[in-house]
Amino acid sequence: MVGLALTVFYLLLLSLSEHLGFNIAYLISSIATIGLICGYSSTMLGIRRLVWQLLGMLIAIYGFIFVLLQLEDFALLAGSIGVFVALAAVMYSSRKVDWYNLGNRDDSPSAPATPLTNDI
Repeated sequence: MVGLALTVFYLLLLSLSEHLGFNIAYLISSIATIGLICGYSSTMLGIRRLVWQLLGMLIAIYGFIFVLLQLEDFALLAGSIGVFVALAAVMYSSRKVDWYNLGNRDDSPSAPATPLTNDI
């Protein structure tokens, strides 16, 4: 459903920008899409803090895309730097996640992982 809402954003943007200017059409489309996704997610997640985090991330993403669309000559450079910063933030925030024990709900310490060997 969220993927469909993201796709409808572009349909809204295209149809509204034929009658309004691009900037106002982008604003209306992004507000409508963000509201739709956050409203749907609030019932699915049930945790208000996560919905507020999602709202902040969507506003940042749609704002970043709008800025990229406005930059004509520096769009590739700004986009590359933005994606690099986003990747660095995700890597930094997930650095202490134990990816091997995500399915374990047990709080007891797990057995140490065996090292991978190349016995070929």
